[in-house]
Amino acid sequence: MPAGLMLLLGAWGIRRQDAIWRDEAVTYDMAHRSLADLWPTLLHVDVVHGLYYALMHLWFAGYDATLRGAFGDAVGLRLPSVAAMTVAAAGVALLGQRLAGRRAGLPAGLTFALIPLVQQYAQEGRSYAMVCALVVWATYVLVCAAARPRRVLWLGYTALMLGACLLHEFAALALPAHGAAVVLARLPRPVRRAWLLASAAVLAGLAPLAVFSTRQSAQISWLMWPDPLQLLTFAVLAALGIAAARVPIRSRGPIGLRALAVPLLLLPTLLLLLLSHVEPAYVDRYVLYYVVGFALLAGGALTRLLRPAGERGRSRGRRLRRAAAVALLLAALVPVDVHLRSPDSRVDDVTAIAHAVRAVAGPGDGLLFMPSRRRIWRATLPHEFRGLHDLALAGSPLASHTLYGTERSGDAIRDRMLAARRIVVAGDPDGQPADDSDQEIAKRSTLRAAFEICRSREVRGARITVYGRRGECGGRR
Repeated sequence: MPAGLMLLLGAWGIRRQDAIWRDEAVTYDMAHRSLADLWPTLLHVDVVHGLYYALMHLWFAGYDATLRGAFGDAVGLRLPSVAAMTVAAAGVALLGQRLAGRRAGLPAGLTFALIPLVQQYAQEGRSYAMVCALVVWATYVLVCAAARPRRVLWLGYTALMLGACLLHEFAALALPAHGAAVVLARLPRPVRRAWLLASAAVLAGLAPLAVFSTRQSAQISWLMWPDPLQLLTFAVLAALGIAAARVPIRSRGPIGLRALAVPLLLLPTLLLLLLSHVEPAYVDRYVLYYVVGFALLAGGALTRLLRPAGERGRSRGRRLRRAAAVALLLAALVPVDVHLRSPDSRVDDVTAIAHAVRAVAGPGDGLLFMPSRRRIWRATLPHEFRGLHDLALAGSPLASHTLYGTERSGDAIRDRMLAARRIVVAGDPDGQPADDSDQEIAKRSTLRAAFEICRSREVRGARITVYGRRGECGGRR
Protein backbone atom coordinates (compact mmCIF):
# COMPACT_ATOMS: atom_id res chain seq x y z
CA MET A 1 0.00 0.00 0.00
CA PRO A 2 2.68 2.61 0.80
CA ALA A 3 4.51 1.82 -2.45
CA GLY A 4 1.26 1.98 -4.42
CA LEU A 5 0.30 5.31 -2.82
CA MET A 6 3.76 6.75 -3.51
CA LEU A 7 3.60 5.63 -7.12
CA LEU A 8 0.16 7.20 -7.51
CA LEU A 9 1.27 10.48 -5.93
CA GLY A 10 4.44 10.49 -8.02
CA ALA A 11 2.51 10.01 -11.24
CA TRP A 12 -0.09 12.66 -10.33
CA GLY A 13 0.82 15.83 -12.20
CA ILE A 14 4.31 14.60 -13.06
CA ARG A 15 4.49 16.75 -16.20
CA ARG A 16 3.86 19.96 -14.23
CA GLN A 17 2.63 21.56 -17.46
CA ASP A 18 5.99 20.57 -18.98
CA ALA A 19 7.73 23.08 -16.71
CA ILE A 20 11.38 22.25 -15.98
CA TRP A 21 13.45 24.27 -13.55
CA ARG A 22 17.11 25.19 -13.85
CA ASP A 23 18.58 22.30 -11.82
CA GLU A 24 16.59 19.81 -13.86
CA ALA A 25 17.85 21.53 -17.00
CA VAL A 26 21.41 20.86 -15.79
CA THR A 27 20.52 17.19 -15.36
CA TYR A 28 19.04 17.09 -18.86
CA ASP A 29 22.09 18.75 -20.40
CA MET A 30 24.65 16.59 -18.61
CA ALA A 31 22.74 13.34 -19.19
CA HIS A 32 22.59 14.03 -22.92
CA ARG A 33 26.33 14.52 -23.25
CA SER A 34 28.33 11.51 -24.34
CA LEU A 35 30.29 9.74 -21.62
CA ALA A 36 33.47 10.91 -23.37
CA ASP A 37 32.29 14.54 -22.96
CA LEU A 38 30.83 14.03 -19.50
CA TRP A 39 34.09 12.95 -17.87
CA PRO A 40 36.16 16.07 -18.71
CA THR A 41 33.21 18.22 -17.64
CA LEU A 42 33.13 16.55 -14.23
CA LEU A 43 36.82 17.31 -13.82
CA HIS A 44 35.85 20.99 -13.91
CA VAL A 45 32.41 21.10 -12.31
CA ASP A 46 29.64 19.10 -10.60
CA VAL A 47 31.72 16.01 -9.84
CA VAL A 48 29.53 15.36 -6.77
CA HIS A 49 26.68 14.48 -9.16
CA GLY A 50 28.82 12.52 -11.61
CA LEU A 51 27.42 9.07 -10.82
CA TYR A 52 23.86 10.38 -11.08
CA TYR A 53 24.54 11.99 -14.46
CA ALA A 54 26.07 8.75 -15.74
CA LEU A 55 23.01 6.77 -14.61
CA MET A 56 20.68 9.31 -16.19
CA HIS A 57 22.71 9.13 -19.41
CA LEU A 58 22.04 5.40 -19.57
CA TRP A 59 18.37 5.96 -18.73
CA PHE A 60 17.86 8.56 -21.44
CA ALA A 61 19.60 6.37 -24.02
CA GLY A 62 16.64 4.00 -23.74
CA TYR A 63 13.94 6.54 -22.92
CA ASP A 64 14.64 8.83 -25.88
CA ALA A 65 14.48 5.89 -28.25
CA THR A 66 11.20 4.47 -26.97
CA LEU A 67 9.09 6.77 -24.78
CA ARG A 68 10.13 10.37 -25.35
CA GLY A 69 7.77 10.91 -28.25
CA ALA A 70 4.78 9.88 -26.14
CA PHE A 71 5.65 11.46 -22.79
CA GLY A 72 8.19 14.25 -23.36
CA ASP A 73 11.34 15.38 -21.59
CA ALA A 74 9.77 16.37 -18.25
CA VAL A 75 8.43 12.87 -17.61
CA GLY A 76 11.73 11.32 -18.63
CA LEU A 77 13.59 13.49 -16.16
CA ARG A 78 11.31 12.58 -13.25
CA LEU A 79 10.40 8.93 -13.73
CA PRO A 80 13.61 7.63 -12.08
CA SER A 81 12.88 9.78 -9.02
CA VAL A 82 9.28 8.52 -8.84
CA ALA A 83 10.56 4.94 -8.99
CA ALA A 84 13.18 5.65 -6.31
CA MET A 85 10.65 7.17 -3.92
CA THR A 86 8.29 4.25 -4.53
CA VAL A 87 11.07 1.88 -3.50
CA ALA A 88 11.84 4.13 -0.51
CA ALA A 89 8.19 4.07 0.66
CA ALA A 90 8.19 0.28 0.56
CA GLY A 91 11.45 0.28 2.53
CA VAL A 92 10.06 2.61 5.21
CA ALA A 93 7.02 0.35 5.66
CA LEU A 94 9.18 -2.77 5.98
CA LEU A 95 11.54 -0.94 8.32
CA GLY A 96 8.67 0.11 10.58
CA GLN A 97 7.35 -3.45 10.52
CA ARG A 98 10.77 -4.82 11.41
CA LEU A 99 11.15 -2.37 14.30
CA ALA A 100 7.66 -2.40 15.80
CA GLY A 101 5.34 -4.73 13.91
CA ARG A 102 3.04 -4.54 10.91
CA ARG A 103 0.68 -2.07 12.57
CA ALA A 104 3.58 0.39 12.81
CA GLY A 105 5.02 -0.36 9.37
CA LEU A 106 1.91 0.41 7.35
CA PRO A 107 1.22 3.90 8.79
CA ALA A 108 4.95 4.71 8.67
CA GLY A 109 5.08 3.95 4.95
CA LEU A 110 1.85 5.85 4.28
CA THR A 111 3.07 8.84 6.31
CA PHE A 112 6.31 8.90 4.35
CA ALA A 113 4.44 9.00 1.03
CA LEU A 114 2.17 11.82 2.23
CA ILE A 115 4.95 14.17 3.37
CA PRO A 116 4.98 17.13 0.92
CA LEU A 117 8.80 17.22 0.87
CA VAL A 118 8.85 13.60 -0.28
CA GLN A 119 6.32 14.30 -3.04
CA GLN A 120 8.33 17.33 -4.17
CA TYR A 121 11.54 15.41 -4.73
CA ALA A 122 9.73 12.39 -6.13
CA GLN A 123 8.93 14.67 -9.06
CA GLU A 124 12.32 16.26 -9.55
CA GLY A 125 15.02 15.24 -11.98
CA ARG A 126 17.81 15.25 -9.43
CA SER A 127 19.56 12.61 -7.32
CA TYR A 128 17.88 13.21 -3.96
CA ALA A 129 15.12 10.60 -4.30
CA MET A 130 17.68 7.94 -5.20
CA VAL A 131 19.85 8.90 -2.23
CA CYS A 132 16.84 8.70 0.07
CA ALA A 133 15.91 5.23 -1.22
CA LEU A 134 19.44 3.91 -0.75
CA VAL A 135 19.65 5.29 2.81
CA VAL A 136 16.28 3.72 3.66
CA TRP A 137 17.34 0.30 2.46
CA ALA A 138 20.78 0.60 4.04
CA THR A 139 18.99 1.32 7.33
CA TYR A 140 16.77 -1.71 6.84
CA VAL A 141 19.77 -3.95 6.21
CA LEU A 142 21.48 -2.49 9.30
CA VAL A 143 18.47 -3.45 11.44
CA CYS A 144 18.52 -6.96 9.97
CA ALA A 145 22.26 -7.28 10.59
CA ALA A 146 21.84 -6.15 14.20
CA ALA A 147 19.26 -8.89 14.79
CA ARG A 148 21.11 -11.62 12.93
CA PRO A 149 24.71 -10.65 12.10
CA ARG A 150 25.93 -12.08 8.82
CA ARG A 151 28.75 -11.04 6.55
CA VAL A 152 26.48 -10.72 3.51
CA LEU A 153 24.28 -8.24 5.39
CA TRP A 154 27.22 -6.07 6.39
CA LEU A 155 28.49 -6.15 2.81
CA GLY A 156 25.03 -5.13 1.63
CA TYR A 157 24.92 -2.27 4.15
CA THR A 158 28.33 -1.06 3.02
CA ALA A 159 27.39 -1.22 -0.66
CA LEU A 160 24.09 0.62 -0.18
CA MET A 161 25.59 3.40 1.94
CA LEU A 162 28.55 3.81 -0.40
CA GLY A 163 26.18 4.05 -3.36
CA ALA A 164 24.18 6.73 -1.56
CA CYS A 165 27.33 8.69 -0.70
CA LEU A 166 28.66 8.52 -4.26
CA LEU A 167 25.34 9.90 -5.49
CA HIS A 168 25.61 12.73 -2.98
CA GLU A 169 28.33 13.23 -0.39
CA PHE A 170 26.02 14.37 2.39
CA ALA A 171 24.45 10.93 2.55
CA ALA A 172 27.42 10.24 4.80
CA LEU A 173 25.60 12.19 7.53
CA ALA A 174 23.30 9.19 7.90
CA LEU A 175 26.27 7.26 9.35
CA PRO A 176 26.32 9.19 12.66
CA ALA A 177 22.57 8.55 12.99
CA HIS A 178 23.13 4.83 12.45
CA GLY A 179 26.00 4.92 14.91
CA ALA A 180 23.83 6.59 17.54
CA ALA A 181 21.22 3.85 17.06
CA VAL A 182 23.87 1.17 17.49
CA VAL A 183 25.09 2.79 20.71
CA LEU A 184 21.62 3.47 22.15
CA ALA A 185 20.58 -0.12 21.47
CA ARG A 186 23.62 -1.40 23.43
CA LEU A 187 24.35 -4.00 20.80
CA PRO A 188 27.04 -6.65 21.42
CA ARG A 189 30.63 -5.64 20.80
CA PRO A 190 31.01 -7.77 17.61
CA VAL A 191 28.02 -5.95 16.07
CA ARG A 192 29.42 -2.54 17.00
CA ARG A 193 32.79 -3.54 15.56
CA ALA A 194 31.18 -4.74 12.33
CA TRP A 195 29.30 -1.45 11.98
CA LEU A 196 32.51 0.52 12.54
CA LEU A 197 34.32 -1.49 9.86
CA ALA A 198 31.44 -1.02 7.40
CA SER A 199 31.35 2.74 8.08
CA ALA A 200 35.10 3.01 7.68
CA ALA A 201 34.85 1.23 4.33
CA VAL A 202 32.12 3.64 3.20
CA LEU A 203 34.17 6.68 4.18
CA ALA A 204 37.28 5.26 2.54
CA GLY A 205 35.36 4.70 -0.68
CA LEU A 206 33.94 8.22 -0.52
CA ALA A 207 37.25 9.92 0.36
CA PRO A 208 38.65 10.38 -3.20
CA LEU A 209 35.42 12.02 -4.38
CA ALA A 210 35.18 14.18 -1.26
CA VAL A 211 38.76 15.40 -1.57
CA PHE A 212 38.46 16.12 -5.29
CA SER A 213 35.13 17.90 -4.90
CA THR A 214 36.67 20.47 -2.53
CA ARG A 215 38.29 21.99 -5.64
CA GLN A 216 34.78 22.75 -6.90
CA SER A 217 33.42 24.25 -3.67
CA ALA A 218 32.82 27.56 -5.45
CA GLN A 219 29.74 25.90 -6.96
CA ILE A 220 27.82 26.37 -3.71
CA SER A 221 29.10 29.89 -3.10
CA TRP A 222 25.52 31.07 -3.70
CA LEU A 223 24.51 29.51 -0.38
CA MET A 224 24.19 31.93 2.48
CA TRP A 225 22.24 31.33 5.70
CA PRO A 226 19.65 28.52 5.46
CA ASP A 227 16.29 29.29 3.92
CA PRO A 228 13.82 30.19 6.74
CA LEU A 229 11.02 28.07 5.23
CA GLN A 230 13.30 25.03 5.08
CA LEU A 231 14.33 25.58 8.69
CA LEU A 232 10.68 25.94 9.71
CA THR A 233 9.81 22.68 7.93
CA PHE A 234 12.56 20.86 9.79
CA ALA A 235 11.57 22.45 13.10
CA VAL A 236 7.93 21.41 12.68
CA LEU A 237 8.78 17.82 11.71
CA ALA A 238 11.34 17.59 14.52
CA ALA A 239 8.86 18.85 17.11
CA LEU A 240 6.12 16.52 15.89
CA GLY A 241 8.56 13.62 15.75
CA ILE A 242 9.80 14.18 19.29
CA ALA A 243 6.19 14.39 20.49
CA ALA A 244 5.41 11.14 18.69
CA ALA A 245 8.44 9.52 20.30
CA ARG A 246 6.79 10.01 23.70
CA VAL A 247 4.02 7.59 22.75
CA PRO A 248 5.00 4.17 24.17
CA ILE A 249 5.37 1.42 21.61
CA ARG A 250 6.88 -2.04 21.93
CA SER A 251 9.97 -2.76 19.86
CA ARG A 252 10.49 -6.11 18.19
CA GLY A 253 14.24 -6.28 17.72
CA PRO A 254 17.55 -5.31 19.30
CA ILE A 255 17.28 -1.80 17.83
CA GLY A 256 14.21 0.03 19.07
CA LEU A 257 12.11 2.25 16.83
CA ARG A 258 12.85 5.39 18.83
CA ALA A 259 16.56 4.56 19.17
CA LEU A 260 16.83 4.57 15.38
CA ALA A 261 14.21 7.10 14.29
CA VAL A 262 15.08 10.00 16.61
CA PRO A 263 18.79 10.18 15.58
CA LEU A 264 17.82 9.78 11.92
CA LEU A 265 15.33 12.64 12.25
CA LEU A 266 17.65 15.04 14.07
CA LEU A 267 21.35 14.32 13.54
CA PRO A 268 21.83 14.74 9.74
CA THR A 269 20.20 18.16 9.67
CA LEU A 270 21.82 19.38 12.89
CA LEU A 271 25.25 18.27 11.70
CA LEU A 272 24.75 19.99 8.36
CA LEU A 273 23.68 23.17 10.13
CA LEU A 274 26.80 22.93 12.30
CA LEU A 275 28.92 22.50 9.18
CA SER A 276 27.26 25.58 7.71
CA HIS A 277 28.83 27.71 10.43
CA VAL A 278 32.20 26.85 8.89
CA GLU A 279 31.08 27.09 5.26
CA PRO A 280 27.46 27.62 4.17
CA ALA A 281 26.19 24.24 2.97
CA TYR A 282 22.64 23.76 4.26
CA VAL A 283 19.86 22.92 1.83
CA ASP A 284 17.15 20.57 3.09
CA ARG A 285 17.33 18.31 0.04
CA TYR A 286 20.94 17.43 0.88
CA VAL A 287 19.64 15.49 3.90
CA LEU A 288 16.17 14.67 2.61
CA TYR A 289 16.32 11.25 4.22
CA TYR A 290 15.78 12.81 7.65
CA VAL A 291 12.04 12.62 6.95
CA VAL A 292 12.33 8.82 7.25
CA GLY A 293 12.89 9.27 10.99
CA PHE A 294 9.74 11.35 11.24
CA ALA A 295 7.70 8.82 9.26
CA LEU A 296 8.81 5.97 11.55
CA LEU A 297 7.94 7.91 14.70
CA ALA A 298 4.61 9.02 13.28
CA GLY A 299 3.82 5.45 12.24
CA GLY A 300 4.49 4.18 15.75
CA ALA A 301 2.40 6.92 17.35
CA LEU A 302 -0.52 6.44 14.95
CA THR A 303 -0.55 2.72 15.70
CA ARG A 304 -0.97 3.47 19.38
CA LEU A 305 -3.33 6.42 19.08
CA LEU A 306 -5.75 4.90 16.61
CA ARG A 307 -5.84 1.50 18.37
CA PRO A 308 -5.43 2.20 22.09
CA ALA A 309 -4.91 -0.97 24.05
CA GLY A 310 -6.91 -1.92 27.14
CA GLU A 311 -9.76 0.54 26.60
CA ARG A 312 -13.47 -0.34 26.47
CA GLY A 313 -16.67 1.65 26.18
CA ARG A 314 -15.34 5.02 25.07
CA SER A 315 -12.45 3.61 23.00
CA ARG A 316 -14.46 3.57 19.78
CA GLY A 317 -15.49 7.21 20.11
CA ARG A 318 -11.97 8.22 20.99
CA ARG A 319 -10.60 6.37 17.98
CA LEU A 320 -13.15 8.10 15.75
CA ARG A 321 -12.13 11.51 17.03
CA ARG A 322 -8.47 10.74 16.46
CA ALA A 323 -9.20 9.38 12.99
CA ALA A 324 -11.13 12.58 12.21
CA ALA A 325 -8.12 14.65 13.29
CA VAL A 326 -5.89 12.65 10.94
CA ALA A 327 -8.41 13.15 8.11
CA LEU A 328 -8.43 16.92 8.70
CA LEU A 329 -4.64 16.96 8.58
CA LEU A 330 -4.67 15.12 5.26
CA ALA A 331 -7.26 17.55 3.90
CA ALA A 332 -5.02 20.45 4.94
CA LEU A 333 -2.19 18.96 2.84
CA VAL A 334 -4.22 18.95 -0.37
CA PRO A 335 -3.54 22.63 -1.30
CA VAL A 336 0.18 22.07 -0.69
CA ASP A 337 0.17 18.95 -2.86
CA VAL A 338 -1.65 20.78 -5.67
CA HIS A 339 0.82 23.66 -5.50
CA LEU A 340 3.79 21.27 -5.76
CA ARG A 341 2.43 20.14 -9.13
CA SER A 342 2.27 23.64 -10.61
CA PRO A 343 5.11 25.52 -12.38
CA ASP A 344 5.02 28.10 -9.58
CA SER A 345 6.38 25.56 -7.11
CA ARG A 346 9.96 25.98 -8.38
CA VAL A 347 12.17 29.05 -8.62
CA ASP A 348 11.92 29.27 -12.39
CA ASP A 349 10.39 27.64 -15.47
CA VAL A 350 12.92 26.97 -18.21
CA THR A 351 10.21 25.95 -20.67
CA ALA A 352 8.23 29.19 -20.20
CA ILE A 353 11.40 31.25 -20.45
CA ALA A 354 12.40 29.65 -23.76
CA HIS A 355 8.91 30.22 -25.20
CA ALA A 356 8.95 33.85 -24.03
CA VAL A 357 12.28 34.47 -25.76
CA ARG A 358 10.98 32.97 -28.99
CA ALA A 359 7.83 35.15 -28.80
CA VAL A 360 9.72 38.46 -28.62
CA ALA A 361 12.86 37.71 -30.66
CA GLY A 362 13.37 38.44 -34.32
CA PRO A 363 15.83 36.94 -36.82
CA GLY A 364 19.36 38.18 -36.27
CA ASP A 365 18.70 39.69 -32.83
CA GLY A 366 21.48 39.60 -30.29
CA LEU A 367 21.06 37.51 -27.15
CA LEU A 368 22.45 37.97 -23.66
CA PHE A 369 22.07 35.91 -20.51
CA MET A 370 22.39 37.96 -17.34
CA PRO A 371 24.08 36.50 -15.40
CA SER A 372 25.92 34.03 -17.62
CA ARG A 373 24.86 31.00 -15.56
CA ARG A 374 21.31 31.55 -16.83
CA ARG A 375 22.50 30.17 -20.16
CA ILE A 376 21.27 26.84 -18.77
CA TRP A 377 17.77 28.11 -19.69
CA ARG A 378 18.42 27.13 -23.29
CA ALA A 379 19.55 23.56 -22.53
CA THR A 380 16.21 21.76 -22.88
CA LEU A 381 14.77 23.76 -25.82
CA PRO A 382 17.75 25.00 -27.85
CA HIS A 383 15.62 25.33 -31.01
CA GLU A 384 13.70 28.20 -29.37
CA PHE A 385 16.92 30.23 -29.48
CA ARG A 386 17.78 29.40 -33.07
CA GLY A 387 18.66 32.44 -35.18
CA LEU A 388 19.74 34.54 -32.18
CA HIS A 389 23.37 35.54 -31.73
CA ASP A 390 24.74 34.93 -28.24
CA LEU A 391 26.90 38.05 -28.06
CA ALA A 392 28.89 37.05 -24.97
CA LEU A 393 29.54 33.39 -25.71
CA ALA A 394 33.13 32.38 -26.40
CA GLY A 395 32.89 28.60 -25.94
CA SER A 396 29.71 26.54 -25.77
CA PRO A 397 29.02 24.49 -22.63
CA LEU A 398 29.82 21.28 -24.51
CA ALA A 399 33.00 22.55 -26.16
CA SER A 400 34.32 24.18 -22.98
CA HIS A 401 33.35 21.22 -20.75
CA THR A 402 31.38 23.51 -18.44
CA LEU A 403 27.77 23.91 -17.37
CA TYR A 404 27.18 27.39 -18.76
CA GLY A 405 29.87 27.95 -21.38
CA THR A 406 32.66 30.52 -21.29
CA GLU A 407 32.26 34.20 -22.12
CA ARG A 408 34.38 36.77 -23.92
CA SER A 409 36.11 39.61 -22.12
CA GLY A 410 34.09 42.62 -21.04
CA ASP A 411 35.58 44.79 -23.83
CA ALA A 412 34.79 42.17 -26.49
CA ILE A 413 31.21 41.86 -25.25
CA ARG A 414 30.78 45.64 -25.38
CA ASP A 415 32.05 45.79 -28.96
CA ARG A 416 29.69 43.04 -30.09
CA MET A 417 26.74 44.68 -28.33
CA LEU A 418 27.42 48.02 -30.04
CA ALA A 419 27.33 46.27 -33.39
CA ALA A 420 23.78 44.99 -32.74
CA ARG A 421 20.56 46.95 -33.26
CA ARG A 422 18.34 44.81 -31.03
CA ILE A 423 19.26 42.60 -28.07
CA VAL A 424 17.08 40.13 -26.21
CA VAL A 425 18.14 39.84 -22.58
CA ALA A 426 17.14 36.77 -20.54
CA GLY A 427 17.92 37.77 -16.99
CA ASP A 428 16.95 37.42 -13.38
CA PRO A 429 13.74 39.11 -12.21
CA ASP A 430 13.86 42.46 -10.46
CA GLY A 431 15.32 42.52 -6.98
CA GLN A 432 18.00 39.88 -7.49
CA PRO A 433 21.63 40.77 -6.64
CA ALA A 434 23.77 41.61 -9.67
CA ASP A 435 27.03 39.80 -10.40
CA ASP A 436 30.12 42.04 -10.34
CA SER A 437 32.29 40.27 -12.93
CA ASP A 438 33.80 42.34 -15.77
CA GLN A 439 31.46 40.65 -18.26
CA GLU A 440 28.28 41.45 -16.31
CA ILE A 441 29.38 45.02 -15.65
CA ALA A 442 30.07 45.48 -19.37
CA LYS A 443 26.62 44.13 -20.28
CA ARG A 444 24.79 46.43 -17.85
CA SER A 445 26.77 49.57 -18.62
CA THR A 446 26.46 49.16 -22.40
CA LEU A 447 22.72 48.58 -22.21
CA ARG A 448 22.29 51.73 -20.12
CA ALA A 449 24.50 53.88 -22.36
CA ALA A 450 23.48 52.84 -25.86
CA PHE A 451 20.12 51.05 -25.66
CA GLU A 452 16.59 51.56 -24.42
CA ILE A 453 13.87 49.11 -23.42
CA CYS A 454 11.46 48.23 -26.20
CA ARG A 455 9.56 45.43 -24.51
CA SER A 456 9.78 43.65 -21.16
CA ARG A 457 7.97 40.62 -19.87
CA GLU A 458 8.31 38.69 -16.61
CA VAL A 459 7.87 34.92 -16.54
CA ARG A 460 8.41 32.50 -13.70
CA GLY A 461 11.89 33.21 -12.35
CA ALA A 462 13.06 35.48 -15.17
CA ARG A 463 12.57 38.77 -16.97
CA ILE A 464 12.77 38.79 -20.76
CA THR A 465 13.62 42.25 -22.10
CA VAL A 466 14.08 43.49 -25.66
CA TYR A 467 16.51 46.40 -26.01
CA GLY A 468 16.88 48.60 -29.10
CA ARG A 469 19.28 51.37 -30.02
CA ARG A 470 18.27 54.69 -28.51
CA GLY A 471 15.52 56.44 -30.45
CA GLU A 472 14.53 53.33 -32.44
CA CYS A 473 12.05 51.67 -30.04
CA GLY A 474 9.20 54.15 -30.24
CA GLY A 475 9.24 54.64 -26.48
CA ARG A 476 9.01 52.32 -23.49
CA ARG A 477 6.33 49.61 -23.65
